[in-house]
Amino acid sequence: MKEQEIFQLCDRVRETSFALHCFLKHGLKEKIYENGLAHRLTKQGYAVTQQGQLQVFDEDDFLLGNLEMDLVVENELIIELKAVKNLTNEHVAQLLGYLRATRKEHGLLINFGNPKLQIKKYVLSKDL
Repeated sequence: MKEQEIFQLCDRVRETSFALHCFLKHGLKEKIYENGLAHRLTKQGYAVTQQGQLQVFDEDDFLLGNLEMDLVVENELIIELKAVKNLTNEHVAQLLGYLRATRKEHGLLINFGNPKLQIKKYVLSKDL
């Protein structure tokens, strides 16, 4: 996916997240927001995977475990959702870990748990 396309996708996810937050407000469980965002993005024609499984291996190919990512859109954009009062460094580290493990560049961290919707975009260079 070209840079321009990924930025347009991020804009669409932001708009959809805002509309969902306006409708549901804050105070619900994370899974409700995950299902709502996945549903609304799918209705718009985007390929959305919920709770995508990712195996993580050590350098000698030993399986260390599995990760579950909240949403992956168009197999390019990882979305980590939260329903907490405020985002923390641990939430950022979680998303960056997913980006490194999948070798994807773009991710959004979205918090529906605050009265004001919080969205942060992260780009991880492939050179890292």
